[in-house]
Amino acid sequence: MHRSAFAACAVVLLLPLGACGTAAGDSSTVTVTVGYQSKTINTVTAGTLLRSLGYFEKQLNSLDDGVTYKVAWQDYATGAPITAQMTAGKIDIGSMGDFPLLINAARGKQLGRPTHLVSVTGYNLRGGLNTIVTAPDSQLTSLQDLKGKQVSTSVGSAADGTLVRALQRAGIDPAEDIEKLNQQPAVGASALASGSADALSQFVAWPGLLAHQGKAKALYDGAQLNLPTFHGVTVRQDFAKERPRVLEAFLAAQAQATDYLNDRPVAAAEKVAEVTGLPAEVVYLYNGAHGIATFDPALKPRLVSALKEDVAVLRSAKLTGDVDVDSFVDDRYVKKALGASYAKRLASAPPAAAGEVWAKGATRTRAFESPEELLAHVAAHRDTLRAAYVPDATTGTLWFADKAVWVADGERLAPFVAPATARAYVEAHKGARIITYADALERAS
Repeated sequence: MHRSAFAACAVVLLLPLGACGTAAGDSSTVTVTVGYQSKTINTVTAGTLLRSLGYFEKQLNSLDDGVTYKVAWQDYATGAPITAQMTAGKIDIGSMGDFPLLINAARGKQLGRPTHLVSVTGYNLRGGLNTIVTAPDSQLTSLQDLKGKQVSTSVGSAADGTLVRALQRAGIDPAEDIEKLNQQPAVGASALASGSADALSQFVAWPGLLAHQGKAKALYDGAQLNLPTFHGVTVRQDFAKERPRVLEAFLAAQAQATDYLNDRPVAAAEKVAEVTGLPAEVVYLYNGAHGIATFDPALKPRLVSALKEDVAVLRSAKLTGDVDVDSFVDDRYVKKALGASYAKRLASAPPAAAGEVWAKGATRTRAFESPEELLAHVAAHRDTLRAAYVPDATTGTLWFADKAVWVADGERLAPFVAPATARAYVEAHKGARIITYADALERAS
């Protein structure tokens, strides 16, 4: 079906709608083209998971408007090519991170193909979706150590925004004091492994994946910025106006996928892992019950405000000029699609941070109120656990327990994503000291 859908689209790429559209009510076939990022796993409710569940296709079938709908799913590594295809009229609906969304808005306006942000997929109110990592044997332990070093990132991405802001806060000029390598995530990961990059700043799920594989360790937790970061759904304005019911069907399907993920996080992680080839343990780190990402399609004011703050970063990097965020954000379609439930979603908050363990063969994880309790359980069940996760003691960012930096403070055991935050805690608490994971397990048991 997908090959035939793409072939059909190729014949009519110059139509005003870009996709294979015909007038509503016509009995012809209409192909809706969706651009997504399968491995950017906090977009799964508008991409990988949504596709695997088939909810969008079911919603389209229920329109009963005399049109036969097909969906062409196009997978990309980053948001930039999705924007290029949207402004060329070849993608109708796309999902991408906050910084790429702003570039999407700017390019759309510049090229006369305006787009609109219509929903959110996954978000983190502190910025924990982006992380700077180094090689496992690296001697770099703080942002100050990056001066004069080569740092890989995808310029214009949310991870690039985190890198720029983090360096600026540390008094480091991101344009002068480091050599920035503009690379796709997979290329950057290879550069880190080969030693041609000293550090890598990337978005979900690359930092967690590389840490899980033992190919990287965290240097900087994006949540230290305490600035929201998110991914969202963007649509071409002409498509939304011509086919509002199709867009509403997409957003209703996204809400269904969101509910599936929130109700069955382990099953959702397994589904995404099967499709993407990512380890399910990594998917769960971000998309789990207490994962780094919170999933909710509502366009929360706090996220929109954060988007406005992002404009200055892109403008200073000369990637965009001014962006009118208020005119870019359009919540009419998602409000109509979700009806009375939208207000409830808008008022919802992320779940409280908690540690979790995932036992082999289990369809649910088990949460713990304290790191000490979790470690005691891990120590007693080492051979039966698939993964153990702990929230950073200061930022709340979930991380693999065996990859965290552990601090002993009297009887308390505190985990941290990055060494700098662990050191800051030690300096502020007399008698506290950094210990190994093995030592932490022994103390807990």
